[in-house]
Amino acid sequence: MAGYALAAILTGIGTAADADALKIIDFSKFKDMQWLPEFTFIQAFKGDYGDGVGAYIGTIAVAYVPVAFVVFAEHIADHKNLSSIIGSDLLRDPGLSNTLLGDGVGSMVGAFFGGCPNTTYGESVGCIAITGNASVVTILTTAIIAMVISFFGPFVTFLSTIPSCVMGGVCVALYGFIAVSGLKMIQKVDLGDNKNLFVVSVILIAGVGGMTLNFGKVTITSVACALILGILVNLLCSIGKGGKTDAAAESEVSAPEAAEPVNPVAEETEAAVSQQAETEEK
Repeated sequence: MAGYALAAILTGIGTAADADALKIIDFSKFKDMQWLPEFTFIQAFKGDYGDGVGAYIGTIAVAYVPVAFVVFAEHIADHKNLSSIIGSDLLRDPGLSNTLLGDGVGSMVGAFFGGCPNTTYGESVGCIAITGNASVVTILTTAIIAMVISFFGPFVTFLSTIPSCVMGGVCVALYGFIAVSGLKMIQKVDLGDNKNLFVVSVILIAGVGGMTLNFGKVTITSVACALILGILVNLLCSIGKGGKTDAAAESEVSAPEAAEPVNPVAEETEAAVSQQAETEEK
């Protein structure tokens, strides 16, 4: 709000002085404001599917089914992140099955009305980290308010007039909190181990660097690339000499130590000597 207010003042000065460089906000959008929203699901019920229902559903399946697996990984990561913020393991209480069910039902309801699929967006995690407010009542109330005010044209137009410089400042703070909150999850990871160092570095570079892969109409996002590469690098780095994993190698090394024979006579003799020394001391 402070950034928008400053941008509005500069825009007023730019309009009065006829300086285009200071005209940051485009207030002309309020003149062509759309008062009533257009509902996508009404157009969908008219049955205009282009090349046919089968082709329409097939295109959606090819585009969205791979994304579903990415959403699963993002869901788990965000809940691990939230757990570190609020100090409670959300994957145990309320449980991963319940949180995934909430995402699924929300996506179906949202898709029915032409909305976006739902998932645990990192932006929301960042807001919780910034405000320190993880109240379910607060989040539910905010969601209801967001849905209600989205029907008011002036508010929607106001959001569209937020200049990129103001939104950029918001994104720097917000995504910075998201990244730092995510780094909290690897605080206990031994980065002195080259294997862990390779896995973490690949995930960070692919995810933060925005690496994407395009296969025709299907695009693997940066989050998906980071997920896939992280799994592959972890598997490759876990293989030691002779094709055995580090865990298997460690078990073989520790097995002979655990199997050393125990001499009960020596133990009894040592105990007797210790007891005699205590008696003499008394």
